[in-house]
Amino acid sequence: MSRRIVGVTLDNLEQLPVQCRRCVYWELAPHLREQAAEFGETEVEKEAWVSGVLLEWGSCGRIIHSGNLPVGFVLYAPPSAVPRADAFPTSPPSADAVLLTSFHVAPEFRGGGLGRLLVQAVAKDLTRRGVRAIEAFGDARPDEASDEHTCVVPSTFLQSVGFKTVRPHPRWPRLRLELRSAISWKEDVEAALEKLLGQVTITTATPENARA
Repeated sequence: MSRRIVGVTLDNLEQLPVQCRRCVYWELAPHLREQAAEFGETEVEKEAWVSGVLLEWGSCGRIIHSGNLPVGFVLYAPPSAVPRADAFPTSPPSADAVLLTSFHVAPEFRGGGLGRLLVQAVAKDLTRRGVRAIEAFGDARPDEASDEHTCVVPSTFLQSVGFKTVRPHPRWPRLRLELRSAISWKEDVEAALEKLLGQVTITTATPENARA
């Protein structure tokens, strides 16, 4: 079955799982997140965050489809647009990096390389835009994750797709993927992905697309 990757826009935000559309773990500071949850406004806040980042910075996410079914997504943004980052003991992210935040692949589709495809799609987008690196806060003990921290990507996964630890921590290490090594993906990533998992189409969203 063919895979395709498209940019996140306001038009397709509804393709994210319901719990992810209502999660503002990364998008709001902890006290504001609690207020939004209390008043049932988290989904509105999520949409407002995506809209603001699209307008002010540009493409900030990717959704991967298997056939016509959306099966995973990733969001990313400059650290200045990610209030939650300040709460981590391994903060702040490097000034030259974009921060990978929300990341999800449907459980029944895990283990087939879709997570790696999403990371490669992000790397291609950011390399084209002149970004030097992607950073992410990892969870070194995901089996102990509470409801509050299920949005943090396991550090073992990040390491498996090329991230290296730049600031160790027993629970919340910060990891980095240098995009210098990803420049060659700019020419051959589609061919490599097609060889791995069948035909893949990668579509880049722009702020103009988001307003359309």
